[in-house]
Amino acid sequence: MAKTRTSNKKPEKHLPERTCVACREVKGKREMVRLVRSREGIIIDESGKVSGRGAYLCKASGCWDEGLKGNRLEQVLRCQITPADKKKLEEYKNRL
Repeated sequence: MAKTRTSNKKPEKHLPERTCVACREVKGKREMVRLVRSREGIIIDESGKVSGRGAYLCKASGCWDEGLKGNRLEQVLRCQITPADKKKLEEYKNRL
């Protein structure tokens, strides 16, 4: 019986996808900003490696506005967002 050769093609690398909590659009993990709940408050996790409950927002300012108004982020992160955290997130949004 003859052996069959396998293809020399490398399989495509899996790219993780995440959903924006504001616009509900699915994008690549690296295209989004991760926010993490911690004991110190909300952390902006640019590395994507901080442990803790996280939520993702697109880099579009409209998504940040939508995520910060109301309580959508609070629901996803399961915590209260303090005024200091909200100010920090607004400042980060303005730098995008």
